[in-house]
Amino acid sequence: MSQRPTGAVVLGGSLAGLLAARALAPYAGRVTVVERDALPTGPRARRGLPQARHAHQLWSGGLRALEELLPGVTGRLHRAGAHRLPVTTDMVVLSPRGWYRRWDESHQMLLCTRDLLDATVRALVCADERIEVVEHAEALGLDVSDGAVRGVRVRVRDEPERALPAGLVVDATGRASRTPRWLSELGLPEPRTRQVDAGLVYASRLYRAPEGARDGFPVVNVQLDPRSWGPGRGGVLLPVEDGRWLVTLFGTRGGEPSTDTGDFERYALKELRHPLIGELVARSEPLSEVSLTRTTANRRHFYERMPGWPENLVVLGDALAAFNPVYGHGMSVAAQSALALRSVLARSGWDAPGLARSAQRAVARPADAAWELSVGQDVFFPGATRGGPSPRDRLAAAYVGRLALTATGNGRVARRVTDVMALERRAHVLLAPRVLIAAAAGPLRPALSGPPLTKRELAAAGMI
Repeated sequence: MSQRPTGAVVLGGSLAGLLAARALAPYAGRVTVVERDALPTGPRARRGLPQARHAHQLWSGGLRALEELLPGVTGRLHRAGAHRLPVTTDMVVLSPRGWYRRWDESHQMLLCTRDLLDATVRALVCADERIEVVEHAEALGLDVSDGAVRGVRVRVRDEPERALPAGLVVDATGRASRTPRWLSELGLPEPRTRQVDAGLVYASRLYRAPEGARDGFPVVNVQLDPRSWGPGRGGVLLPVEDGRWLVTLFGTRGGEPSTDTGDFERYALKELRHPLIGELVARSEPLSEVSLTRTTANRRHFYERMPGWPENLVVLGDALAAFNPVYGHGMSVAAQSALALRSVLARSGWDAPGLARSAQRAVARPADAAWELSVGQDVFFPGATRGGPSPRDRLAAAYVGRLALTATGNGRVARRVTDVMALERRAHVLLAPRVLIAAAAGPLRPALSGPPLTKRELAAAGMI
């Protein structure tokens, strides 16, 4: 193949798309981001991102990748009011096997509204003169010749269709990605695709935290129980900027929350496995209506396994793998995938033959790690898959359940579990001999009888 043209095109101005543009800029020379809507200025809602109203977090694995791509972004977010919470020290979590203890810090979590995070990333990425964002632009299809993608056909507002040539095209258009159709038009077989849909419905509302709890409060998480053989119900309370709490409630088929404001607190108080979140929001001031989202299915396209793949095309973000948001991995995977793309370019160079295939395999690895965590639990909810959980799913879930039980009373096992949840290490670490032996022995300390809130935290929330 002749020398690859300079310039790259990224489809989608989402978090995944902007981070991909940042990763490409040093090697492509110039990057054009094609965005169908107008990107807001400052921390305001972005059209086409309904999930922004719900709970988000950056696990430490994603936060580290974000900082490598955008040095200084963590400090900028902290100055804007984002919270850094140590895991699991500042987490009050009811697992399916009981309350977790608040062990010494193993990792960290960054908490803020999605609007603040997106605005901060957008400002830093768009300050790069090598990156241009074209708004109100629709990608119509790929320009392909000799089995390689040469660019993208786009239409900006009501202007005539035009071509954007590119040495590399990255699809970061999310769940609405047209890549499967475009590949079919090229005569390629459909990629293997798997969907696991627990039927989860998300409902969220912002609250003003009680005055004493505005400068610091732990995450509170009442987790779903996938082995309850019925609807799963859960909720999470996250401290975010400006002294607010972002509360998200969620339920699977038959146990869904609603948009009714009066029902929100009832659901938190009566429907969850413990009333703690309901008791906390009852003592705080509601600041918003209830936002609801139903698009939460896990869906994975296995592009990296296709026998044929066009040169100069890479797919990442939700366009590659979309996750049930209850696990909080989407943004972290997007950051890790963009960093993986940059690493391939740094190692192989812009003109390397087979660059797209290498990059596609690299960006798939972070997606695989989160995929294993999501579907391993969701497959047990009624209707999630056609055939239900396989024998392998049942065996894996039984072991994960044993680990969850052990982690309630064994700090070393809890550390290994958070290593995986934080996307710092792959799930194989949970099969190390020491972990297997610890899981067989079970928890070393007795189960907690209730949520491990301190007296100061209870007083701050007005509960004593």
